Amino acid sequence: MATVLVVDDEPIVRDVVVRYLQREGHTTLEADHGDRARELLEQRTPDLVILDVMLPGADGLELCRWIRSRSDLPVIMLTARGEEADRIVGLELGADDYVTKPFSPRELAARVRSVLRRTAGQAAPGERLAFGAIELDASTRDVTRAGTELKLTAKEFDLLWFLASHPRKVFSRDQLMSRVWGYEAALDTGTVTVHMRRLREKIESDPSQPDHLQTVWGVGYRLVS
Repeated sequence: MATVLVVDDEPIVRDVVVRYLQREGHTTLEADHGDRARELLEQRTPDLVILDVMLPGADGLELCRWIRSRSDLPVIMLTARGEEADRIVGLELGADDYVTKPFSPRELAARVRSVLRRTAGQAAPGERLAFGAIELDASTRDVTRAGTELKLTAKEFDLLWFLASHPRKVFSRDQLMSRVWGYEAALDTGTVTVHMRRLREKIESDPSQPDHLQTVWGVGYRLVS
């Protein structure tokens, strides 16, 4: 089981989330503001962070940016309904997923299971994939481009590995949400769009005219070597 840091300034929200996570067998840490969360992250090494956007002190977006500058620690953002801009910014900063308030604690626990499972990786140890100048190593979860290491988040690696494992096959956004994120897509599919944009910025010579991560208009995405 994993150690999960829950960062939210609402005691009721923290209590409900913590109880559901502990019921799942996880160990939990709690912080009621961003500065306290940063202290805990400097002292401990959790497996995942559940992070509210609106926080006293350092807000969730600032803390997500700080986490990403240091590691690929999985992050699930909590956002209030209607704060689409915050969700998109959070994903752009490298958050792996988001849940909109008010939310079902059972759904959040399922998202945690999904992110942890996908972060652990499903590729066989020692397996490698390559296309163009890009090489992926399943054991180390390293990605290089012409020998230079690229810094990908856990979910970016999962998405890239999945597409590279199925060259030229087209997947819709809903299919990618199901196969990579591990749950059925809701009405919003911005998660896939943002992650694809971030991947293109990291692996393509010209992200505006990608050679590998191609959009098939009206259908979805595919990877071409």
